[in-house]
Amino acid sequence: MLSSTDFLYPISGLFVGFMVGLTGVGGGSLMTPLLVLMFGIHPTTAVGTDLLYAAATKTAGTLVHNAGNTVDWRIVRRLAYGSVPATALTLLLLHETGAHTAGIAHLITFALGIALVLTAIATLFRGWVVRTITARFGEPTETGAERLTILSGIVLGVLVSISSVGAGALGVTALILLYPRTPLVRIIGSDIAHAVPLTLLAGTGHWAMGDVDWHLCASLLTGSIPGIILGSLIAPRLPEPGLRPLLASILLIVGGRLVL
Repeated sequence: MLSSTDFLYPISGLFVGFMVGLTGVGGGSLMTPLLVLMFGIHPTTAVGTDLLYAAATKTAGTLVHNAGNTVDWRIVRRLAYGSVPATALTLLLLHETGAHTAGIAHLITFALGIALVLTAIATLFRGWVVRTITARFGEPTETGAERLTILSGIVLGVLVSISSVGAGALGVTALILLYPRTPLVRIIGSDIAHAVPLTLLAGTGHWAMGDVDWHLCASLLTGSIPGIILGSLIAPRLPEPGLRPLLASILLIVGGRLVL
């Protein structure tokens, strides 16, 4: 017999998938807190399930963005050079320390809250941050951009492996700073494409540690796949700034609740 919760999972997936396709933000930032706060899922299970859910969802988004020529694979490769080894090392550390202990669960919840607050700030003040840093330091050289992109990948790999948050808004903000002449929709598409190997590797690691609820993952994907396809199709035609304040407000509220 199906419960009301079984119907809420696909609806949540649809909403989050749509936001990810449209802005590149919202996979871990929205889904993991929803699973923890609304559905009462254990933090480690929420992170592991969300990572594999995100890998499948963003694969669909990548296909749509790539068909529209809104993915820069050079940027994707640079991010992966840093994020893939960083993810593997972080997963090894989680395995050695015991991901199911109360201390690790508290750490994940706290890290998730901090990541959400940072993501909200990056989302809301992205334009100001970009203008300020660009005015102060100028545009990075090609070599500098490559090195800093790899470094950004390392940071994202660690953060996403622990909390499943950061690949969206933090990744997009970093790419805007490093590639200011690249169209925003292409930045979003590249960030979504990079999230596929990152979340797949991290999710597989959490699966090996027993942190994935496959029934939950399948229910979420029922809504998220059509959601991200729709959002990815609309993204090139819709200005993003109108969505930023709403998304940032949600992230601040949820992140503040997790930290406090």
